[in-house]
Amino acid sequence: MDSLISIVTFLPLVAAIILALFLRGDDDAARANAKWLALIATTASFLLSLFLLAGFDPSAPGFQFVEERDWILGMSYRVGVDGISILFVMLTTFLMPLVILACWDVTVRVKEYMIAFLVLESLMLGVFVALDMVLFYLFFEAGLIPMFLIIGIWGGQNRIYAAFKFFLYTFLGSVLMLVAMIAMYAEAGTTCIGACGADNVALLSHAFPSLPISVLGVDVPGGMQTLLWLAFFASFAVKMPMWPVHTWLPDAHVQAPTAGSVVLAAILLKMGGYGFLRFSLPMFPVASDLLAPLVLWMSAIAIVYASLVALAQSDMKKLIAYSSVAHMGYVTAGIFSANQQGLDGAIFQMISHGFISGALFLCVGVVYDRMHTREINAYGGLVNRMPAYAMIFLLFTMANVGLPGTSGFVGEFLTLMGIFQANTWVAFVATTGVILSAAYGLWLYRRVVMGDLIKESLKSITDMSRREKWIFAPLVAMTLLLGVYPALVTDIIGPSVETLVSDYETAQADAEAATRLAQN
Repeated sequence: MDSLISIVTFLPLVAAIILALFLRGDDDAARANAKWLALIATTASFLLSLFLLAGFDPSAPGFQFVEERDWILGMSYRVGVDGISILFVMLTTFLMPLVILACWDVTVRVKEYMIAFLVLESLMLGVFVALDMVLFYLFFEAGLIPMFLIIGIWGGQNRIYAAFKFFLYTFLGSVLMLVAMIAMYAEAGTTCIGACGADNVALLSHAFPSLPISVLGVDVPGGMQTLLWLAFFASFAVKMPMWPVHTWLPDAHVQAPTAGSVVLAAILLKMGGYGFLRFSLPMFPVASDLLAPLVLWMSAIAIVYASLVALAQSDMKKLIAYSSVAHMGYVTAGIFSANQQGLDGAIFQMISHGFISGALFLCVGVVYDRMHTREINAYGGLVNRMPAYAMIFLLFTMANVGLPGTSGFVGEFLTLMGIFQANTWVAFVATTGVILSAAYGLWLYRRVVMGDLIKESLKSITDMSRREKWIFAPLVAMTLLLGVYPALVTDIIGPSVETLVSDYETAQADAEAATRLAQN
């Protein structure tokens, strides 16, 4: 089907428009209809994405299912997937039906809640399939709006503060990326956007970057390339988030509703890593090589610092949020190690973290729905009343720690192999994060689940419902399947990553040759 990617991407948006225009009332029937339409739309998008995966040729490193149409001001609507992006598309479409099921008990402004998630899904998918920088930026920025509303309307007591902090941090970082795009226009021979004719505007609306920026018709000198790299880096570093621009994430997670936390941790954070893969390495190879040591050490600090802070938390959500910061440190270090193992591990870690972190936030949501508190001290001995919950929570705690046999182990192991090849000291520091993750993960599990059931408020707590078990079942399956058969991911991303590394190394060699020639 020629337009399959567009259908997968915009089907949830169409469902959101139908909800907004045609669903009336706020009675039980209207709320049920909103939930069912959202579930059907997200499930249909996932099923259609399976056709994308089935028709995808993993041996071809280039983009497939490419669609291109004229857009506005000479720019083009150009979308497609390669071995890297198709996995993020699958992750998004796989998780969104589970997210809708997770918020099935919501009773406040249900129609608007479903619309927000449906719009957010289309915008997230747009980021992963866009093959045009302007289109990418529009999707990247627009995704802030529905998440801002999800936190600000359906969040906790301090939701307004958390929502604005999330929006301002990520928006200000993204503005620097826009400034860099404008600078690329200027370097290409124009100083304005949209006012100098379609031909000039089209310079930026080029094929998605897979080669150094000079190949795209914008010959950027080394110093300018470094500035552009920093601008793009700032945007993606905030989105990940990297230390020290991570402080918005714990507040956003704590105040967001459970479904919002799942989407934020499992998908939205991955846009930062995806941006590094799509822009920083291929477009700015000289600057990436120059500043890679800085990124590696920032990543190592993030792993250790966030893990130590997680140990000091009393709120379950905040602990898992800092855990996400630490695990994203492995991702950035793996990406900027710029070798096959590091990049394979970084991508695998992002996919794995999507399943594991999403499940951990769902685990917090299960007990929060019953007790309406996330304080660790409010729990203890849940294994006596919730054996199924205890088993599920244990599995994902151990996967988060990196237990062999789970997907968490594969991602961390591959990433550390790649980091070791780039910098042994960074690899040594990063490895301590594995020990620290075991410390805070097992500490959390022991305090919440193990021991005697001595608190009176917990003696009537009920185990997971059938709906909750069905939500966790696919996440359990994927975490174990990728843990024992990682080739499901590595075989798909392998050719694309190999091409990325090859182009990166070629650009480095060309830069070194040019430097030697200039010196002679």
